[in-house]
Amino acid sequence: MQKHKTKFIFVTGGVASSLGKGIISASLARLLLSRGYKTTIQKLDPYINIDPGTLNPYEHGECYVTEDGAETDLDLGHYERFTNVPTSQANNVTTGRIYQSVIEKERRGDYLGSTVQVIPHVTDEIKRRVRLLAEGNNFDVIITEIGGTVGDIESLPYIEAVRQLTWEMGDDVMVIHLTYVPYLAAAGELKTKPTQHSVKTMLEQGLQPDIIVCRTEHPISKGIRAKVALFCNVRPECVIESRDAKNIYEVPLMMQKEGLDKQVLKILKLPYGGRPDLTNWRSFLRKLEHPRTEVQIALVGKYVELKDAYKSILEAFLQAGAVNLCKVRVKMVQSEHLTQADVAEKLAGCRGILVAPGFGNRGIEGKLVAIEYARRNRVPFLGICLGMQCSVIEFARNVLGWKGANSTEMDAKTKYPVIHIMDNQKNIRNMGGTMRLGAYPCTLENTSRLRSVYGRKDISERHRHRYEFNNLYLKDFEKAGMKVAGTNKGVSDSGKPVTRVEAVEIPAHPFFVGVQYHPEYKSTVENPHPLFVAFVKAAMEFDAGQPKAAPEVAEKKKKTASKSTKSQARKR
Repeated sequence: MQKHKTKFIFVTGGVASSLGKGIISASLARLLLSRGYKTTIQKLDPYINIDPGTLNPYEHGECYVTEDGAETDLDLGHYERFTNVPTSQANNVTTGRIYQSVIEKERRGDYLGSTVQVIPHVTDEIKRRVRLLAEGNNFDVIITEIGGTVGDIESLPYIEAVRQLTWEMGDDVMVIHLTYVPYLAAAGELKTKPTQHSVKTMLEQGLQPDIIVCRTEHPISKGIRAKVALFCNVRPECVIESRDAKNIYEVPLMMQKEGLDKQVLKILKLPYGGRPDLTNWRSFLRKLEHPRTEVQIALVGKYVELKDAYKSILEAFLQAGAVNLCKVRVKMVQSEHLTQADVAEKLAGCRGILVAPGFGNRGIEGKLVAIEYARRNRVPFLGICLGMQCSVIEFARNVLGWKGANSTEMDAKTKYPVIHIMDNQKNIRNMGGTMRLGAYPCTLENTSRLRSVYGRKDISERHRHRYEFNNLYLKDFEKAGMKVAGTNKGVSDSGKPVTRVEAVEIPAHPFFVGVQYHPEYKSTVENPHPLFVAFVKAAMEFDAGQPKAAPEVAEKKKKTASKSTKSQARKR
């Protein structure tokens, strides 16, 4: 594709939140990429937090981590899953980060004694962050999603910054406004008035949308399109219908059918090029819509009431299911309420168990119960981050026989701190952005299951944690049957080399894997994560009627955890 000056597309929302600006942005990016345009997406979030890293998942859903270690909005996960293009810290900007930067400049004297104001200083910083992605990356198109809705007080500086950019850059900038067209059953018709008011609010702030995308539950007639076009100052062909879809991966094809990509290229004065190459995308959808079998897998966590808290995991299951021509039904199991008395009932019918990541003590005992159930009954198991740490704690308690074994996160005085805080985390006081974040290399053991799953020895995965496996207990675990499958070579604060345990396995189990990293962050439509693909396959092959673990395996803990071993462990 011929190189062009970078073009900027801004996506705003109106009427109501949660209409799917992120999905529309990601779908448009997928279409432009399919036409050969180098495209990326950015999210501007109006909240004053520096990043969502300290937000409760109930408040904001999943915190997504990029390759370079930025804790970002979950929409960046959508961007990567749709585009297969890694994002970075520059792809997510918050009001907190904007004001932090402005205040730091003021403290340094960068403004030369000027009175610092929203205009021009804050809006100039927003514009700088928007343009930052274009520097050195040769992007043809940058799509910037603005969080919240037009009219929110928090969004005003962003809308003003976009207004200035449209004035400064002319044809290199355009605006897409996503709005809601409700259907009133009593009247039996769609209503455009909310959309009209939303656009009127934009016009009052000096911003005119070029395209209006109407989120709706019913088809929009030509008459409705003409009405929206007339009252909102856009051409009828620039009124795009976005009807509810069975799954989010249908949206790019729906937007292609509506001609969204063509209208965007026309407005930006870019050539259409050839027809978008969506062969792989359509193949993925065919597999997704026509599975040959199905399997139920339990996701055990403490935020299960809000599915967005585990968004990347759920999407990774969906993608891995398509590879296996299998529909994965995820059963959300609240770990806080899971006990030995009801675990068999609550996990009945589940042919795989995933224990989710998280922080804090709430729900930990339920996770341990689920892991013990998976280990004893030979149910395929995958533990992610805290889920991996819990698998270590469960093994220590029930196989090694170390009563009260725990993580120092949950019990600072435990006799058996099999999980402990990392050396370089001990003196950290600030919570935001201070964990072990982003991509780190991992070397897989040649004889491990993970080595065969990945098909290579050296991998790189993303992390988000403060605690890790305590290497003082490594020999005890390996002697009892839990093996290290992957390690990372690092350096401690004192400058000494350190080997960190990144993954553990139980070779005697059909599929028992715990990973300290987050494989779900790297699963995309084009490249479903191999660990999820293997886990789903193991769940498909699991026979609930097969013999359980031999009694001698369970009882081996009594012999393995001898009194001398226990005594040595306490001293550690």
